[in-house]
Amino acid sequence: MTVEVVTFGCRLNAAESEVIRREAQRAGFTDTIVVNTCAVTAEAVRQARQTIRALRRERPQTKIVVTGCAAQTEPQTFIAMPEADRVLGNAEKLSANGWAQARAAFDVGDAPKAIVNDIMAAQETAAHLVDSFSGRTRAFVQVQNGCDHRCTFCIIPYGRGNSRSVPMGSVVEDVRRLVANDYREVVLTGVDITSYGADLPGAPKLGTLVKQILKHVPELKRLRLSSIDSVEADRDLLDAFGSDERLMPHLHLSLQSGDDLILKRMKRRHARADAIAFCETVRRLRPDTVFGADLIAGFPTETEAMFQNSLALVEDCRLTHLHVFPFSPRPGTPAARMPQLSRQVAKERAARLRERGAAALARHLENEVGATRRVLIESHDTGHTEQFTKVLLRAPVEPGQIVDLKVAGHDGRQLLAA
Repeated sequence: MTVEVVTFGCRLNAAESEVIRREAQRAGFTDTIVVNTCAVTAEAVRQARQTIRALRRERPQTKIVVTGCAAQTEPQTFIAMPEADRVLGNAEKLSANGWAQARAAFDVGDAPKAIVNDIMAAQETAAHLVDSFSGRTRAFVQVQNGCDHRCTFCIIPYGRGNSRSVPMGSVVEDVRRLVANDYREVVLTGVDITSYGADLPGAPKLGTLVKQILKHVPELKRLRLSSIDSVEADRDLLDAFGSDERLMPHLHLSLQSGDDLILKRMKRRHARADAIAFCETVRRLRPDTVFGADLIAGFPTETEAMFQNSLALVEDCRLTHLHVFPFSPRPGTPAARMPQLSRQVAKERAARLRERGAAALARHLENEVGATRRVLIESHDTGHTEQFTKVLLRAPVEPGQIVDLKVAGHDGRQLLAA
């Protein structure tokens, strides 16, 4: 074994794991596991620590390097773990110099265990020129990193720094290279991709970037967006959804709550009515669009009536794929200092939201029965439709192809192909 990467968290982390593997190998690492952590919730950090301990028990001689958002925001947590050999910051994990320093530290007996610098000092995000993604038929392209907003519950800006964008030309070239390497679907990723371009000359918007990709890489079959903030969606982005079927009809929205007062206390920039209106606008342009959303249950001061507004938002926005989080106070954030609900209440409300989401997904799956969908095959027996609905195949198909499949039924979680 040379370098293995264990990835937690978002699609951006998944994309960066390929860079991590490449740079660690180039720096001379062998027999090494890199744990690329997530800091979005306390549970994510706990799972990372649990995994590190388990890896050390299973492979006592293997080097373990910890990196990612949790390593950036709370490096002392991992420095204190005897199972972790080195801790690397979020900027350092993507740089040749960072990995060279980490490799040299193994040869110095009293070298510092951590190389974690000030992420707020990061000024730019370079294209990472990843040619392939291990075990994947869908490619990820990072177009942006960091976030300039300060939602009261979120620790991620302190793990990722301020918003930085990759120049459009570099993104287009990255997509073109991946398509030449037989990737049929590309996903644009970042921390806050709808803030794309504000730091670039001319301040181009995400919609401009999307149109440039679709125009200059005509051989690209499918372009997909990761999570977006609907309040930042620009006119060109909406126009692209209505005019080019290669832009996939699936949007995952950062909604967080369905109650206006809670949204205000979260320091979000949209109201409940804005979210509903956005979904209606996109559906008018592209009636087959399916929406997912991030929702938090049990935010400080949330009453039962406020929570009911979040439950109702599932139907009001016709959401299908939910990511539900029980509120998790993150030290250093304003929400951690607000009057807290009990953990039991937060978990119970999250369970009710997930139940509502499961019912919404079941309705979507039922409505798909009898339809013919174009499916990207990701393993010999599974794939995803344009709307990012998982499909279980009846007979094996070679991964990487896009095939037309008729939907025969579903099992409550995924579609079943005829």
